[in-house]
Amino acid sequence: MKRIDFHFGIAWVVMCLALGLHVLDEALNDFLSVYNPTVESIKSRLPFIPLPTFSFAGWLTGLIVAVVILFLLSPFAFDKARWMIPLAYVFGFIMLANGLLHIAGSFYFGYFMPGVVSTPVLLASSIYLLLSIKQIREISTSNI
Repeated sequence: MKRIDFHFGIAWVVMCLALGLHVLDEALNDFLSVYNPTVESIKSRLPFIPLPTFSFAGWLTGLIVAVVILFLLSPFAFDKARWMIPLAYVFGFIMLANGLLHIAGSFYFGYFMPGVVSTPVLLASSIYLLLSIKQIREISTSNI
């Protein structure tokens, strides 16, 4: 049986594209109108939890900068730089959790949260990235 090749560099770029799409989805659907009031409600009950609220410009600028930086790391992913593996685990698991939170939030609020439309792409790309890391680790340990 032929083994599926999960190419780490491609998986990294796909994850970055999915994040960019997700940011666009949230921005076009006014994600902060749900996020900021939710954070304020949580902070009123649990003031020790340091959750930030955002202005639209600050939030969008920060996310665009993050996506650009992650894209700039793509050559290192294609080179399979070992220091990228922990970063990819963090990126993949955070995006997986982000997607699951959008789905859970949609059930909780009883309507589709802003950003939930792109969530399937976010979930699929994070799983693809995490599988590509697993494959790199298997290949590197079999070469020892």
